Amino acid sequence: MKEEFLAIIERTLDEVLPKEGERPAELSEAMRYAVGTGGKRIRPLICLASAVAVGGKAEDARYPAAAIELLHNYTLVHDDLPAMDNDTERRGKPSVWAKFGEGNAILAGDALQALAFKAAANAPRNVAEIVAALGAAGVGVVQGQVEDLKREGGTDGASGGPASVPVEVVDFVYTHKTADLFVAAAAMGALAGGGDAASVEKLRTFALNLGLAFQYEDDLLDGDSPFPKEKTESLVHETTAAAIAALAGLPGDTSFLKSLSEKLVGRTV
Repeated sequence: MKEEFLAIIERTLDEVLPKEGERPAELSEAMRYAVGTGGKRIRPLICLASAVAVGGKAEDARYPAAAIELLHNYTLVHDDLPAMDNDTERRGKPSVWAKFGEGNAILAGDALQALAFKAAANAPRNVAEIVAALGAAGVGVVQGQVEDLKREGGTDGASGGPASVPVEVVDFVYTHKTADLFVAAAAMGALAGGGDAASVEKLRTFALNLGLAFQYEDDLLDGDSPFPKEKTESLVHETTAAAIAALAGLPGDTSFLKSLSEKLVGRTV
């Protein structure tokens, strides 16, 4: 099932992205580079699998799936900029700004964000709700980034390190900067697949918990959790269990979502 889903995702991304050499060529190249430099495609996989989980078809959600991946990559392009994280590498390759320059990176990110909404508008049904879910995630991830900058004492002008971060601040950052995109992916997939309101809500709950689990696991991998290691490990398992529990009662096949949740726990990359 994963290979089938990935084939749908790559085919649709190739369709909606500007063609190679399309004027201005440097923008088209930067956009394709940003999206094509690897990544697990977790969010679009969730989107397609959520359509299946409500009894629809994966193909129903192919444009929303492409949209969430475009939006996700726009955030990465901007996160890497010198004014943000100042990362010169992404996924083992030069970051977009390091390869194409800061100005082109900003514009490529802007274009990816706009293109995400254009792609989402091609959904077969519930278009307004799908676009609204994408927009909410787009605002949420920026809200989370702003709070994260303050938390890290970084480019907002604050000084010094984050001596002690209140739990509510961590929760806000993790919910918005990470989990919001998971929630949008699941909701858009469920809406594109024709799911009813109860099914969409179940998948929102699933994705919120999975997004939090994903971030806690990232903290373990990076060794920079704001909580003790044992507490972080406990949070990973608690939120993963809550995600899987939320899948109960859905009318379609939820096996892929359950398997994905389990595989994200204890991952090494």
